Amino acid sequence: MPEFGSEFAYPWVLAGLAIVPLLAAYRWFFGRKREMSVVFSNMNRVYDRPRGWRERLAETPVLFRLLAIAALIVALARPQTFNSGEDVTTEGIDIVVALDISGSMKAMDFKPNRLKAAKEITDEFIKGRTSDRIGLVVFARSAFTQCPLTLDYSALRNLLKDVYSGMIEDGTAIGNAIANGVNRLKDSDAKSKAMILLTDGVSNAGEVDPLTAAEIAKNFDVRIYAVGVGTRGEAPYPYQTPFGLQTRMVPVEIDEPTLKRVAETTGGTYFRATSNKKLEEIYKEIDSMEKTRISVTSYRNKSELFYGWLFLGLAFLAIELTLSKTVFRTLP
Repeated sequence: MPEFGSEFAYPWVLAGLAIVPLLAAYRWFFGRKREMSVVFSNMNRVYDRPRGWRERLAETPVLFRLLAIAALIVALARPQTFNSGEDVTTEGIDIVVALDISGSMKAMDFKPNRLKAAKEITDEFIKGRTSDRIGLVVFARSAFTQCPLTLDYSALRNLLKDVYSGMIEDGTAIGNAIANGVNRLKDSDAKSKAMILLTDGVSNAGEVDPLTAAEIAKNFDVRIYAVGVGTRGEAPYPYQTPFGLQTRMVPVEIDEPTLKRVAETTGGTYFRATSNKKLEEIYKEIDSMEKTRISVTSYRNKSELFYGWLFLGLAFLAIELTLSKTVFRTLP
């Protein structure tokens, strides 16, 4: 928001204004008395004589002289007006979400299950973006790009809705997912490049080791925020039986040491999401850590005002000289 105001370049000069009332006092007590000291043989004629308008306004040139001095002093102090504020520009970041869609993501420790919860919360994250390009990589035994980096959030959200467990052969290829995401980000000219990796398992497939992929990400300045999705201990998992769908408790196995090293290698952070609410909080934290870069440029524009005061002072001085040499040159 711009701010407006005024100031003086040399405010100490304004102390000179004190001379104006001193000159006025001197004129009134001493100068006027000296001008009136005329000897008359008969004072009755002076007292009886009516005063004309020129006599009544005899001090007018002096008034203009004092006004001229005051205006010139203000001009010497250089009055200025200014407006200042900040120009704010934003630059978006590039983000790839790498989403695990392996069979274990159907576990129901999240509501309604891990995959659907991750999709809904990711969708909310996408809705909150304004100037960031976002891409989507999905992985199980292999990894592929579901949506390249885009600002078309509507198209991205529709492609996210189409994701389901089973669209890729089962497995967990974390290294391949990271490599695929880096491949989408490596040519980006954004100053900030990030990947959100959501998985609930241990890397057991793919041609690229997760730590090797992390080194590649580091070389391309891609930060990875790894999120381990799953409660601690055991989680209910749905099984199809001859008697219908049933649930069994299965152990939760997340390779946290590897995910932590992946995040640390790239300058990112590892998180553990144990519930829908916790995953929402993690997304918000990532959002705050990867906020849109803001560049603030301060400005202060000045405009000189002393020209007007200088002209006013010279105008008063010209009026004083004109009156002194014409109308009030002599008194009858």
